[in-house]
Formats: sequence, C-alpha cells, structure tokens
Amino acid sequence: MLKLWGARNMNNLGIAVDSLVANRLRSFLTALGIIFGVGAVIAMLAIGKGAKEEIMNQMKLVGVNNIVIKPVAEEKKDEEEKEPAEGGAQEKDKKKFSKGLSLEDAHSIIRMVPTVESISPEMILDQDVIYNGKSKKLKMVGVEPSFFELNNIGIAEGKMFNHEQLTIGEGVCIIGAGVKRKFFLSEDPMGKTIKCGQQWLKVVGVTDEKLISSATKENLGIRDYNMDVYVPIQTTLTRYRNPAIRIRETRGWDEEGPQNVPNVPVHQLDQLIVKVRQPEQLTESAGIISRMLKRRHSDVMDFEVTIPEQMLQQQQKTKDVFNIVLSAIAGISLLVGGIGIMNIMLASVLERTKEIGIRMALGAQKKDIVMQFLFEAVLISLSGGFIGIVLGVAGAYTVDKVADIRTIISAISILLSFVLASSVGLIFGISPARKAANQNPIECLRHA
Repeated sequence: MLKLWGARNMNNLGIAVDSLVANRLRSFLTALGIIFGVGAVIAMLAIGKGAKEEIMNQMKLVGVNNIVIKPVAEEKKDEEEKEPAEGGAQEKDKKKFSKGLSLEDAHSIIRMVPTVESISPEMILDQDVIYNGKSKKLKMVGVEPSFFELNNIGIAEGKMFNHEQLTIGEGVCIIGAGVKRKFFLSEDPMGKTIKCGQQWLKVVGVTDEKLISSATKENLGIRDYNMDVYVPIQTTLTRYRNPAIRIRETRGWDEEGPQNVPNVPVHQLDQLIVKVRQPEQLTESAGIISRMLKRRHSDVMDFEVTIPEQMLQQQQKTKDVFNIVLSAIAGISLLVGGIGIMNIMLASVLERTKEIGIRMALGAQKKDIVMQFLFEAVLISLSGGFIGIVLGVAGAYTVDKVADIRTIISAISILLSFVLASSVGLIFGISPARKAANQNPIECLRHA
C-alpha cells in the first residue's frame, strides 16, 4: 500500500515538474516575490545579528556597570555670570573657583559612595617613545591596577604593578601589544628600558592583544589600547607633571584659587571610570556622584557624567526597531509572493480544466489532483527560496564589504527562510489544488 502511495505521489510530482518546465518564464516570474522575500529575510537577520554582536563587543570594551566621568570646560553661562559689582569681583571669583577633576575626587567617590565597587583614574600624556634607535609618538597613560580590570585588558607577559611601584611612583611601565610589535619585534621586552619623554622606564609587563574595529573606536571615542604605554599614576604625577602644581606656579595661583586671572578649571585627571556593584544602581549612583562632584567643585559643572552601557542599550533598541521594520517589509514581500503563487495556480487550474478531466477519466483520484497542484506550488516556492537564500547571502556579504556594516549569517536564518518558503507554497497552494480536485470530470471534458 505504501509503495503504491509512493508511486502515485512520484507520478504526481513528475507531472508537476513537467508543467513548471513547460512554463519556465511564468514559473520564474511567480517565484520572484519569494526570491526577494527570502533574500531580504536572510540579509536583515544577518545585519541584525551583526549589529547585536557589535553592540555586545562595545559593551565589553566600555565594561559592565561602568560610569565615565570626563573633565569639560566650564559652561559659558557660568562665565557670563562673572560680572559682579565693583568691589565684589574677587569674592565672586573665589566662590566659583574649581580645582578641576583630581585624584582626590576619585578617592572621595570610592570612600563615600557605598554602591561603588572600584574606580580607575587616568592621566593621558602624549610622549615620544624611544628604544634602540626607533621613535614613535604614543599615549602614555597613568593608571592604577583597576584600569586593566575595568577595561577587560589582561596581562600577557610579566606582571602587574606592585604596591611599592604604585606608592612611590617608580619608573616602570606596562606596554601594549602593538608597542611590543613596534619596538621589540625580535626580542623579549621584559626588563628592557625605554625612554618615554624625558624619563627612562623599565618594562615589567605586556598587555593582551585587544582587537577593536575602526568603526567601534569612532563610535565609542576610544583609543587603541594596544599602542599605549601604561605607568603608575603616581609616576605620572611625580616624574612628569602635576597639572595643578604646574599651572598654579605659572599663573600665580595659591590654595585659595586664581589671583587676578580668569577662573579656569585645572584638571588633574583626563578620565575617571567608576564601576558600581549592580546594573540597577547605575542611574542612582551617577546622580549621587554628579551632585557630590558639583559640591566639591564649588558648584562649577566642569565635568560630565555618562553611562556608556545605557547609551549602547538605547542604540541597540534603535537598531532593533530598524531591523523589525525591514523584516516586516521582507515579510510583506513573502506575502505578496504567496498571493502571486495562488493567483497563478488559480489561473493554471482554469487553463488546464480539460487536462484535469482527462486525468480523472483515466482513474486519477481527487487526492492525486490535489497533490499535483500542491507539488507545483511548493516547487515554485522552494525554487524561489533556494535562489533567495543565495541572493540573501550575497547581499549580506556585499553589505559587509562595501558599506562596512558587520553582518553575521547563521544557519538558523537560512533554515528559517527555507521553512518560510515551504510554508508559503503549502498555504497558498491548498486553495487552488482543492478547486482543481473538486471539478466535475464530465464538465471538464466538455471544456474547449
């Protein structure tokens, strides 16, 4: 019985294939909706997955549960307010004087805000790095060990700064993987001494390679960590510069603030990264830190507090909405393709009324007629699906290479597209197939 059923279906499949081959152009035009729909689905899913992966990588770069504090120039409106009456200028200046973002601010935050887990102050200087006749201008970054943890940077060779090096500001450094390639391509950098600016620093470690795309650097506004020279922050303060001391000396400032000079903030730190214990504490902690720093800076807003993770999550939501809209358009293409299949199959039933009558007269059952036309509909949608898969993969690859938008094609998206194509053929082919099977054989044979 099963062999008979299989033989009948193979016969019906053969008749369906012959019909499609005889009408190749019409079959291809009918499949166009499925082709573009499936291609669009694969391309959109690849773009969406690539965007999500890019966002996750960016989150890893900025760290989880981090708050970033950066110094900024005092707001213009604050300077405009500095038009006091005669005799009150000096008092007004003192009231608005801020010492800028400093290491003391960092210590106060970790000491006074209970939700803060760790904190990483940074001082960034441009220095000429020289070793064995090679020279390159690089970023020298004064950091504490927490910097490497918060930025997910591992130590590939050597070791982290020890307590003594951090406390007394010893002349040591950890170099990035790119710096090692630049200066120590054929030798071990450990224990070697490089000249950084006017100081000689001993290499005690090398960081892991951290791969960051150009688009990510631009989007997040971050530098290439592989090309940095890291030193203890106390080394930066004692051996290179302390901005507060230097500017006070050159401008004649004292501990009370500026004397007969414009009220300009003096920022000791270039960046301050704060890690809170729980994600839900980010917004509340940022508010507390902002108010605390404002009080410490005499109500001068010479800093900005941002939460990178929330900004990236908002960016992800925007991209998700965009992908949903494009996927909906792709879905409409599949729907239009399915309607096209139904329309052509209904027309085919009318054209082949006499053929249907002859098959029934020769012993074909209703289910044979149903299977014949259902096979035609499914074959059209599947052939369109296969072409659409090729088109979608090619489109995703083109977008990745030409538009520099990362795309990731997954097996799930291809399988989903295949299932969608099959479903469209089945759903929109049932009605024409049933109509063909319900024809009266005698009236079919009378049909001209």
